[in-house]
Amino acid sequence: MKKLFFTIFVGLIFILAGCGQEGSSGENAEEKKDITIGFGVGTYEEQFRKGILPILEEKGYKVNIKTFSQNMQVNPAMKDGSIDASIFQSTAYMEAINKEIDADMTGITFVPSAPQSLHSTKHQSLDEVKDGTTVALPNDPVNQERAVRILEDLGWVKVKEDAGTADFNISSVEPDKYKISFKILDPAQILVSLQDVDYGVINGNYIANSGKKITDSLKIENTPKQHRIIVSINKKDENTQWAKDLKAAYESEEFEKYIKSEDKYDGFILVEK
Repeated sequence: MKKLFFTIFVGLIFILAGCGQEGSSGENAEEKKDITIGFGVGTYEEQFRKGILPILEEKGYKVNIKTFSQNMQVNPAMKDGSIDASIFQSTAYMEAINKEIDADMTGITFVPSAPQSLHSTKHQSLDEVKDGTTVALPNDPVNQERAVRILEDLGWVKVKEDAGTADFNISSVEPDKYKISFKILDPAQILVSLQDVDYGVINGNYIANSGKKITDSLKIENTPKQHRIIVSINKKDENTQWAKDLKAAYESEEFEKYIKSEDKYDGFILVEK
């Protein structure tokens, strides 16, 4: 009888311990319904609010939207758990930041991405370029490398073969047809600084946010996949149901119809399914 009692007692301990472990996480990760999504400055938050949020709310999610005034603030917030996912960065940028801050983020899907494009308020065409022409470029290495590739495609400059992406430096750029003068600015400042330069390479989300169209630019980037915007999460969350539902929302026909119905997204690269 004592042996039977001892067996039952031990069994109850294991059952209670299991319940305690499940409760200690607050809730089963796969059943999480309260999520926080982080955004930098740009159009991706608007895409989310109007096209994705209704889909997630219909599935019973409570979504908190957190907007950061500077993109550099987003990934540390992901690492410390303040946000569950972010929509603002490319694969190349994410991988560079993973190394820089020892994070473990991964991309789960692409979002409609705005390519970079070349603009000018002083010139009506690309034919007016000459030695000494000034071109504004983004100041972060990843977007700067993208911008320079546009100029390389035009034959204005050459980029050294050993130029990196995450560690790109303007010293890797050499003259080709022209000796271009560069003005390095914060990406958000280039559009409003066009009057101070001949041309500027601008991230597409800033163009869309300004009421202009990417398709009206002088030259549009042929954006490689590593530079398209992704939904990024911490790798530990990639098999959770909320992450799967977030991915499915971005890849849905409903969201695609919304993007195609908005003129401001003309020129955006649509989600690949």
